[in-house]
Amino acid sequence: MPFSRSSGVLLHPTSLPGRFGIGDVGPEAYRFVDFLSAAGQQVWQVLPLGPTGHGNSPYMSYSSMAGNPLLISLEQLRDRGLLDPADLDSFPQLSEDQVEFEAVGLAKMPLLEKAASRFKDHASEQDRAELDQFCQERAFWLNDYAFFMALKQAHDGAGWNQWESAIARRQPEALEEWHTKLSPAIYFHKYLQFEFFRQWCALKGYANERGIKILGDMPIYVAHDSVDVWAFPHNFMIDPETLSPSQMAGVPPDYFSETGQLWGNPTYNWEEVEKRGFRWWLQRIKSLLDYVDLIRIDHFRGFEAFWAVKEGETTAINGEWVKAPGELFFQTVEEELGSLPILAEDLGTITPEVEALRDQFGFPGMKILQFAFGSDCNNPYLPFNVSPNYVIYTGTHDNDTTVGWFEKASDYERGRLLQYLGCLSEDGIHWDMIRLALTSVADTAIVPLQDLLGLDSSARMNSPGKADGNWLWRYRAEAISDHLRDRFRDLTMLCRRAPDHWQC
Repeated sequence: MPFSRSSGVLLHPTSLPGRFGIGDVGPEAYRFVDFLSAAGQQVWQVLPLGPTGHGNSPYMSYSSMAGNPLLISLEQLRDRGLLDPADLDSFPQLSEDQVEFEAVGLAKMPLLEKAASRFKDHASEQDRAELDQFCQERAFWLNDYAFFMALKQAHDGAGWNQWESAIARRQPEALEEWHTKLSPAIYFHKYLQFEFFRQWCALKGYANERGIKILGDMPIYVAHDSVDVWAFPHNFMIDPETLSPSQMAGVPPDYFSETGQLWGNPTYNWEEVEKRGFRWWLQRIKSLLDYVDLIRIDHFRGFEAFWAVKEGETTAINGEWVKAPGELFFQTVEEELGSLPILAEDLGTITPEVEALRDQFGFPGMKILQFAFGSDCNNPYLPFNVSPNYVIYTGTHDNDTTVGWFEKASDYERGRLLQYLGCLSEDGIHWDMIRLALTSVADTAIVPLQDLLGLDSSARMNSPGKADGNWLWRYRAEAISDHLRDRFRDLTMLCRRAPDHWQC
């Protein structure tokens, strides 16, 4: 990582407060940055920023390179004259505690269409030039993405493999015909990406000026129903007859599930990806670096070997490990893009070969404190077994909150934790675990906002293997108090994780 000792907070932008049913990059995002800065933090970790598909999971996006239009701030559009104050005043009353994805989409997309229409008709020459430049510089992914989203609308949201065969298989005549027919919708989706880019990059610049880096998330796999698979089918294991995945990704039985996790994403045809010089992957990394400073690669172990499950299986039990060209891939990335600030998500079934790949390129790994107390003193997640080149977490978006975890912990885990701590503080188990993370020797410590707030399982972001009810949590603005800021700041300073110019 590009700095030696620091800390930060994990919070996806959809969880930010606000009255539009979903967090966005408007005023509350800037207020959150101010909180991080005043608390001495140097990292804001987010989940993947792409437009979400089925289940609203940021790990199942319609594009690995686009941004989620629902994160666009309506208030910023109003302030630039692209919406009227009355448009915002008439926005329906939605929950402040959970994201209502369907309701948000129904209410927000017509306003985004209105803003796009006004921009098209009344934008200044400078704004038009900026849009043109944006489209030219990102043509690799943007043209296909805007076309894909327009096609999905035209097909009532159906997956691309259910479209007419000619367009599903990208036959030239069909591509030309549909492109002409859908020209207005294609413009709309390009505009949305331009607006997301403009707003997000302004927020990122604000954070960077205050010493905060954005740690983004890059899932190793992409959704089958995505522009990536439709536009680059040769990169994936796809059945040529049905256009469905012929080989699906997942993980074998583990801590989270007795039957493993069958994600349903197509695995890569690494032979074809390598034959093309990893070009799609290089573009993907470059695109993400438009939005973030640091990259967490989700399921890093898949670059050494991945769990492959044949088409037709309903669980991940009957899979097999298949080797992947990780060393050549990361050598190519380094040659083409230089040394990158990559964090390897190395959780789960990790072999010496995976560790060697991670260490060969100097990537930090991850340690989760909730995993530390279920076995003996050799447990690699115990703080005294963690070495500096790691990012340590109380938990991640896939874990229960610390309070929820402790409430469900076994007697053995509770006993081990109490033995380790000596006693439980009156501050609550969440502050005990935060203190363990910050006092560790790991270079970077990350705390989910739910743990800072001491919330129970009702605030959990994701339950792996559970189909519904994930990705919904939001906090209210009043939850971030001066007392919380000061307490977090003081502990951060005590543990020498605040910026270097701060006095500890």
